[in-house]
Amino acid sequence: MTSPYTPPPDAPTLIHVDEWLIVTDKPSGLLSVPGRGPDKADCARSRLQDTYPDALTIHRLDMSTSGLLLFARSKEVQRALAAEFEQGRVEKSYLADVWGAPANETGLIDLPLINDWPNRPRQKVDHESGKPSQTRYEILDRRKNTARLQLTPLTGRTHQLRVHLAALGHPILGDDLYAHEEALQMTPRLHLHATELHFRHPGTGVMSRYESRCPFKTP
Repeated sequence: MTSPYTPPPDAPTLIHVDEWLIVTDKPSGLLSVPGRGPDKADCARSRLQDTYPDALTIHRLDMSTSGLLLFARSKEVQRALAAEFEQGRVEKSYLADVWGAPANETGLIDLPLINDWPNRPRQKVDHESGKPSQTRYEILDRRKNTARLQLTPLTGRTHQLRVHLAALGHPILGDDLYAHEEALQMTPRLHLHATELHFRHPGTGVMSRYESRCPFKTP
């Protein structure tokens, strides 16, 4: 049985605002865009549009993931930035706490992903029909049973980071879809945070970097 949607009271924190775009820091537990049904209308975009009615979606973060979320302020900028994401020219970085630790300090996870339709919204690895999906990782810190990783997705599949880490046997702590019970119970929230965005600003042409401090500590 699915738990009712109870978004946090905190609104997304404004990181940067100009005439072309808005960068926010989304809290965990808040949808990026409206879900299905009136009970899921409250989201990062709707809260932002209370102040900036012209805010338009460019990309999304999972409800449970916190961190940097980018919005456009015109259709033209929305199209331009969406194309940058699709063509892999936006650099994204995440921090995650995982169960155990990969054997190598750095590596590339190259596993194709596809919708797991009988178990929606889950995704799964499928070497025959899955879409190419790649994630780079670096171990930043090791603890007794956990590790903190820096993750750089080279593609943008749904739940990519969560499925890739789970497939390695190192699920992200607090992941209610892919973690085993012990990893799930270690933290009250998903330990995945979007920490950096680096892209060419569509209005100025300048390479711009935005950062967000990780809000949780490694167990």
